[in-house]
Amino acid sequence: MSKKKTYFTLTGTQFYHGQSFLEKDMTVRLVKDPSNYFDKEAIKVELEGVGQIGHVANSPYTVVGESYSAGRLYDKFEDEAEGKILHVMPTGVLCKLD
Repeated sequence: MSKKKTYFTLTGTQFYHGQSFLEKDMTVRLVKDPSNYFDKEAIKVELEGVGQIGHVANSPYTVVGESYSAGRLYDKFEDEAEGKILHVMPTGVLCKLD
């Protein structure tokens, strides 16, 4: 039986380093951020050697396609997880949870 794929959208890149350097198959790290003032289910997205590059989208206006929001993804892993970039689009970066 195949494992169901879990997608998420990386958003907010404009507040960090932009997204022009992001490419398909890059590995990103998801880190829960419960101290986030605006969202208690916030999940930071980091890239090795760069640091934080954005957050997992948590709004119906920022989630791309069949992506999980941060709220739906929050209980799917402990404190950290890894993901892969699938598509870099103007509306967000579609990723897959590993």
